[in-house]
Amino acid sequence: MKRFAKTELVGWFAVALSTLIACIWAFWGIIENFHEGWYRNSFLLNMGLMFLQFLGPMIIFIALTLLSIAYPRVGGPLHAVIGFALGLFLFGWDDFAPMVLIIIPLILLGICYWFGRLQPRRLAYKIAVGLPLLTLVVCGIEPVVRISGRVNDGNLGERLVEGNGVRLVWAAEGNGWPPEGVTWQEAVKRCQFLAQDGKTLADVPQNVWRLPTVEEAVRSMARHRANSGGVWNAQTGTATYRVRPDKESPLWNVHSQVIYWWTATEIDDERAYIIVYDGKVWQRRKRFAPGSLGHRCVRTP
Repeated sequence: MKRFAKTELVGWFAVALSTLIACIWAFWGIIENFHEGWYRNSFLLNMGLMFLQFLGPMIIFIALTLLSIAYPRVGGPLHAVIGFALGLFLFGWDDFAPMVLIIIPLILLGICYWFGRLQPRRLAYKIAVGLPLLTLVVCGIEPVVRISGRVNDGNLGERLVEGNGVRLVWAAEGNGWPPEGVTWQEAVKRCQFLAQDGKTLADVPQNVWRLPTVEEAVRSMARHRANSGGVWNAQTGTATYRVRPDKESPLWNVHSQVIYWWTATEIDDERAYIIVYDGKVWQRRKRFAPGSLGHRCVRTP
């Protein structure tokens, strides 16, 4: 009787850990989906990207948990095999974060499912599926409401934006506002060579356009056509807002993968500030150039 109690405890520990990991992936997936994702024109494409890229880890982990509850002698070794495979081929055994957060938990879960027993299994199924889905729904309410109310006037041309002590013309979509990411040096160069029309690149520097400073960018952020009241604190390197900004017209393209912009404000020779569509300001290395980090040139009216 004592041995049975221990194996049952081990089994429930495995379910609890699996459910916790699935909940973490649910939280991360739904938040990131409406932060980095959900920019396509097609609803079906957005849904596909959400389930494949952002919710994929949660779905896979739930399926693996259900398999292990039903067939612990199959699911247990499968957890361990996946953990070893990630350590050997993807992350490496010397990569600390994946080792602690992914590889070791998978191997531990494999051992627990192999030796553990679950009663009643029906309750384990409900917990393994129900809690991650509840996390998904609760954490998804705010971003769903927010993006459904985004302002998009469809005008990707040159825009005059003024308010909060800043008055700037922001470049039209094109060379001064590209749909892809570039390094800080390339962003500075493009603005320098951008012609007066804001669309073509000249053969020599024109020095009409430039990157906005981090303070100009912070003060220009808006939501629902109203300035967000941003204030930049240069001493602490932080921005505060009266109203949280969002990815909306006239500054942002809601259907672009770009959610970060370079600013002209340098920290040192290696780093500069970037601004996120929701107003956050981060430091990044100037050679950093993911597809989501672009720029938009500005000029004085």
